[in-house]
Amino acid sequence: MTEANTETPSSHRFRHPSRIPDKASFGRVFKQANRSRDKMFTILYRDNRSNKARLGLAVSKKNCRKATGRNRLKRIIRESFRDEQGHLSGIDIVVLNQPAATNANNKALFLSLKKHWQHCSDQTPKTAG
Repeated sequence: MTEANTETPSSHRFRHPSRIPDKASFGRVFKQANRSRDKMFTILYRDNRSNKARLGLAVSKKNCRKATGRNRLKRIIRESFRDEQGHLSGIDIVVLNQPAATNANNKALFLSLKKHWQHCSDQTPKTAG
């Protein structure tokens, strides 16, 4: 058995304030979203008028039939978001999966998400603070 570093810096944890909490907030993102899309994911994002980035997940059964696959995608999305949320301030982001994400390896998924986070960061005005 190998030892893994299970300590996560507190700034990288996926806490409740980092989540899009309710249907109304999801609706605002879907209604007035900017988009970033590739073969793995569609990312909807918009300014949330705060200094925190928030993440919502819409991983569909239509594009990933097995629950284990959907859970894997959600874990990877959350982990990637935690790693990059320092660069994503003042944005609400909803991630939707595409069929190609189901069979992609983790490295390809992380690379795709990193490109999306960079795009979101570049396209969103920076908030003071």
